[in-house]
Amino acid sequence: MKLLLTSSGISNASLANALKRLVKSPIKIAFIPTAANTVNEEKSWLINDLNNCKKLGSVDIVDISALPRAIWLPRLKKANVIFVGGGDTPYLMKCVVSSGLKNELPKLLEKRVYVGISAGSMVTNKTLQASTSFIFSKKKAPEGLGMVDFYIRPHLNAPEFRVKGINEKNLKKTASRFDGDVYAIDDDSGIVVDGGKIKIVSEGSWKLYRKSEVI
Repeated sequence: MKLLLTSSGISNASLANALKRLVKSPIKIAFIPTAANTVNEEKSWLINDLNNCKKLGSVDIVDISALPRAIWLPRLKKANVIFVGGGDTPYLMKCVVSSGLKNELPKLLEKRVYVGISAGSMVTNKTLQASTSFIFSKKKAPEGLGMVDFYIRPHLNAPEFRVKGINEKNLKKTASRFDGDVYAIDDDSGIVVDGGKIKIVSEGSWKLYRKSEVI
């Protein structure tokens, strides 16, 4: 399985090159914007994400919450990159399950690369504990897809998330509550998973937290 898990999509040349190395052929993206549906704010960030995708190759937009499986599945099969956008993480996970995409992903990803942005990255975790809704909460987080055995926390040091407590000090305190490593990445960083290998790709900053130990 090949994944590129990002905070803010293909935001720089290093991330673009990492994706090209994973795909090794002309890039054809199926972009799933579903997580943005319930975010009640202006969407310039979503437009930026799509523009960055367009620089890489062809882009189809496939909303799994608005289309039946008979339509979205063939369109995902035409792509060699399944690109899952950011937004509302719990809502996205519900849609991934209710649409049937969860059951289709293992087969789809035998020959395709998965790219996540923010929420699209966090749903690959074992649970959604790293999402803004649950990271500092005592509530039990919903299950994720369990595609990776670590947790990813996007938007490290981003001003709009710093006011929500997403900073290095608070992340270090809460790391002991996780049952695996926590990678906190900023908007210029990503994590490549290629089989059993994990590699950080960054033009910014990132931290690895292991039970309150910062690597």
